[in-house]
Amino acid sequence: MVTRSGHRFALIAAFFAGLMALGSTRAAAQSSINFTGGGSIDPEQIYAGVSWSSPNLGGRFQVRPGIDGGFGDGVRLGNINIDLIVKFPLGTSGWTLLQGGGPVITIAKFTGEFEDSDSELHAGGSYLFGFQHDNGFFVDFRVGGGNFVPQLKIGAGWSVEIK
Repeated sequence: MVTRSGHRFALIAAFFAGLMALGSTRAAAQSSINFTGGGSIDPEQIYAGVSWSSPNLGGRFQVRPGIDGGFGDGVRLGNINIDLIVKFPLGTSGWTLLQGGGPVITIAKFTGEFEDSDSELHAGGSYLFGFQHDNGFFVDFRVGGGNFVPQLKIGAGWSVEIK
């Protein structure tokens, strides 16, 4: 027979074990550096860039500031993105759906006959959609809006976790 004090200890232990189980979560994703490259439409360009992904914020959200440069179609563009990304794991496949977007600041410099003109600064926004594998490989599509913000960017890259 369990004594009354032993019964009380068992209830208290079960209560704290339940609290610990409810409070425990999986290890949060590490921050990472992302290297990307691809092409854009309107203007037709080739681009390369780098970004940083924060650890998970409040579950599956991440902040991903980045910078990339594109050239072609008579203009060189430098883009600064600050994206809020949300990730949705796709079952046990190792793939994750990425969605998000944010503001874009673009620095434009004309080439060719207008090369002597000053650089121009523009602002806009973009929406990001893509897929990322657990091994770091990712592909993404970015739809932009605003002056000199590329209207569609298609890229692929690699993400390296920072430990």
